[in-house]
Amino acid sequence: MSKTRNNHYVPQWYQEGFFEPGRGTLALLDLSPDRRALDDGRVIVERSRFKSPTSRAFVQRDLYSTFFGANVNDEIERRLFGDIDTRGAKAVRAFVQVDPTEWQRHFQTFFEYLDIQKIRTPKGLDWLKSCYPRLTQNELMAEMQAIRMFHCTIWTESVREIVSAEESDVKFIVTDHPVTIFNHAMPPEHRGCAHPSEPSITLKGSQTVFPLNRDFCLILTNLEYAQDPSARATEKRTFARAYRSSMVRTDAFIKQRRLSRDEVIKINRILKERARRYVAAGREEWLYPEKEAPGSWVDFRHVLMPPPEQLWRFGGEMFVKYDSGQVRYQDAFGRTEKPRDFLQKKVPANIRPRDACGCGSEMKFRNCCQALSPSLRPAWSERGIRERNIMLLNGIVNVLNLHDGRDWLRVRRELTDEQISKVYSLYEGLWPLETDILSLLPKPDGRARCVYTGNLHPNAFLKHGVGVPLYFGETLVEHPFLHPGTVKHDFNPVENPHAFRQEFLKSAFLFLNVMPLVTSGLLNLVPDPCCFDFYLRDEVHRLAERRVKVLQLTAEDQAALTEHARQDTRRSIMSMTEDVMIAQLRRQNPALTDDDLAIQLLMLERMKEADPLAVLHTGPEVQGERGGQFSAMKLSPNVEMAMYLAQATGASIVTDSPLRWRELATTIVKELMPATSALPGFARACERSTFRFPTDVQQVLRLGDSGAMFGYRSLMADTFKYLQNKERGRPKPNVEASLAARLGRLQPAPELSRSDAIARPVSVMIPIGGLQDNTINRLLLKSSSERHLANVPIAFYIHDK
Repeated sequence: MSKTRNNHYVPQWYQEGFFEPGRGTLALLDLSPDRRALDDGRVIVERSRFKSPTSRAFVQRDLYSTFFGANVNDEIERRLFGDIDTRGAKAVRAFVQVDPTEWQRHFQTFFEYLDIQKIRTPKGLDWLKSCYPRLTQNELMAEMQAIRMFHCTIWTESVREIVSAEESDVKFIVTDHPVTIFNHAMPPEHRGCAHPSEPSITLKGSQTVFPLNRDFCLILTNLEYAQDPSARATEKRTFARAYRSSMVRTDAFIKQRRLSRDEVIKINRILKERARRYVAAGREEWLYPEKEAPGSWVDFRHVLMPPPEQLWRFGGEMFVKYDSGQVRYQDAFGRTEKPRDFLQKKVPANIRPRDACGCGSEMKFRNCCQALSPSLRPAWSERGIRERNIMLLNGIVNVLNLHDGRDWLRVRRELTDEQISKVYSLYEGLWPLETDILSLLPKPDGRARCVYTGNLHPNAFLKHGVGVPLYFGETLVEHPFLHPGTVKHDFNPVENPHAFRQEFLKSAFLFLNVMPLVTSGLLNLVPDPCCFDFYLRDEVHRLAERRVKVLQLTAEDQAALTEHARQDTRRSIMSMTEDVMIAQLRRQNPALTDDDLAIQLLMLERMKEADPLAVLHTGPEVQGERGGQFSAMKLSPNVEMAMYLAQATGASIVTDSPLRWRELATTIVKELMPATSALPGFARACERSTFRFPTDVQQVLRLGDSGAMFGYRSLMADTFKYLQNKERGRPKPNVEASLAARLGRLQPAPELSRSDAIARPVSVMIPIGGLQDNTINRLLLKSSSERHLANVPIAFYIHDK
C-alpha cells in the first residue's frame, strides 16, 4: 500500500464548498511568499497568487507522518482523519440545511470535527508545540490525539448562530486556519495573538468563526458576552472547565440573519487576519477584504453579535430526572451546584495602594498584587484559599468550643459524632466540587514559593515541615482534611463520623497547629485539585498506577512510614472499649488479677491522654459493632500532582521522602540528562551548607516576621528566575557564580543554633531541561491553565539525617 504523505490540513471536500458555480479551482493568496536568491545576488519574491485545485491547496508533506527509524507511518492521515473527515463532511453539510432533526443527529460529530480542525492545521500544531518545552514529531502527533475534544464543552454551551451570505455579492473566504477566534479586546498586534497564539475560547469576549461554505458561516459566542456585550472581554467566562459533562439543546441554532456585502467583508477581514500563510476564495478580488473594511478591530465585533431577541434559546436552568429517581440540575454555565453566596466577593471598582488587597492576603495592595498584571493575580471575585482556611478555623473553634479556653485533652474527651460531622460538612461547604482551584492558586509571579510533598502525618510534618517556608518561601501543602464529596457514602465522614474519630483528630490537630503559619502567609493549605476535576483525578491515578509498577520500596522508604503506621495501629487498639481491652489482656496473660488489670487499664488511659492523636472516647460507635476506624497514611501530593501544582504556581518542589526523591528523578528529560546539574556551583554550595529546621511554629513565625531568614527566600527566588531565563537564553557564568557564593555566605539565624531546630543536609536537583513530563503539561492544558511553567526548574531533598 502506498503511503499518504501529502497531508491536507484543510480537507479537499471542505475546500470545494467555496468554489464559484461552474468552477473547479480557488484563487489562492500566499501571505508570505518564498524568496529566492539569484546567482547575481539579487533576491526575488516568488508568486503570491495562484489558481489552485484542491489537490494543491492547504497541503503539507509529512505534517501527520510518524517515523520509526527509516519507516514512515501514515496511519494518522488514513485512519484518524479519514474517519473524522468522512463523518465531518456529512455533519457540516447537515448544518447548511434547515432540518433540526439532522442537526441533532450530527451535533456531536460536528463539534468533534470542529475541534480537530482547529488543532490539525500548521498554526494549530505550532500552538500545541508551544505548550510543551520540546516535542518530537511522533510526540506531537500523540499529544494532538490526546487533547481531542478540548474545545467541545465550551463551544456547545455557547450561543450558536449560522449567518448567511446568500444575498451578498461577496462570499466567505477560506484560510489555512479556518476555525478562527475573534476577541475585540485582542487585535492582531496584541501579544496574545502573536503566532501561534490566539485568544482562548474561555475568555468572555472570544467568539469562534467557522465558514461552513461560501454562503454560510458559524459564529459561536459565550453566553455571558452575548447577554452583556459590555462585559470585560479578556475575563474568563463562568465555569470555564474543558472536560466535563454538560447538557445542551442540540436543536438550538439561530439561523435568521442574512448579511450585507459590508458585513461579509468584515468577517472575511477577521478570517484573513488570523490566517497563518494562505487564504483562498472563489474570486480573486475577495482575497483583499482589508481594502473595503479598513475599520478598527473593535468595531468588527458588532457583525458577530447574535440578535438579542433570540438568546432565550440558550442558557437557563435544567432539571433532568432519570429512571433511577435521581435528579440532575444544571445552570446556564454547566454547573451542577448553585453558587454559594458566602463564598462570593464584590470586586472593588477602585482600590488604593494602602487598601487591603482583593486577593484576601490581608496585606496592603501595594505590597501584594499591585505589581502583578491581572492575569497573574489569584481571583478577587470569591473567597481565596487563605480566607476559606480562616473560615474553617473559625468554624472548628465554634464547633469544638475552643473559644472558652478548653484544652486539647478536654476536646478529645468530649468529642462527639455531631461535632465531627459538622466540621467535615463545613469543609465540604467551603470547597464546592466545581471550585476553579487554579484561579485561586498563586501564579508564576517570580516570588519565592515551593510545593511540599511528603508525609503529612502530624508527627512527621510538625517535626520536618514547618520550617520549610523560612528557606524556600511560601509553601504549598495539601490540606489535611478529606473532602466528603469525593468518597462513597460508606466512607463519608459527614454521614459516618463515628469511623473518622482518629482521622479527624489527626487532621484537626495538624490544621490547628499550622494555621498561624497560614494566616501569616508562610504556609498555604491547598485542597487536592483532583477533588474538583474528576477527569484530572482519573488521569493522575492512571499515571500513578503506571509509575508504581516500576519503582520498588526500599528499606529506607519503609522505615520512614512504618513508625507512624505503627503508632496509628497502637492508637486504634487503645480506642477499643474497656470490655474488649480486658478480654485482650486476659488472653495475653490469663494470670492477671483484677488489681493488675486495673493498673494496666490506668496505664493505658494515661498513655492515651499523653498522646494528642489518641481517641479518648470509647464505645461501640468507635470500635466494635459499628465497625473500625478510618486512618489514612499517605505521601501527599503524589509526584504528578506536585509537578502539576509547581508548574501552575511557579514553585520549586521540596520533599523529605526518599521515595518521592527517586520518583522526581524519573522526570528528568533523558535526552538532556547531563553529567552534572544545570547549576553545579549552586548544587555544591547547597550540599556544603547548614540548614536548621525549627519545629516550633511560634519560632517560625518570629523568624518569618523579623526577616532574619529573608536572604534565603530572596536567593531562592533569584535562582528560580535565572533558571527560567537560562532556558530561553545563554548561560551567564558570572550570575551562576554569584548565586553559589550567596548561598555559601548565608547562615541560619543564630536563634536556631540555640533552639531545638534540627540540622539537616539538603540536596538539590537542577537538571538541564528541568523536571518535566509531557503528561503534566497536557493535564495543565486540559485544566484550562493559561499561566504555567513548562517544567519545574529545581527540586530540593531534605535528608532525614
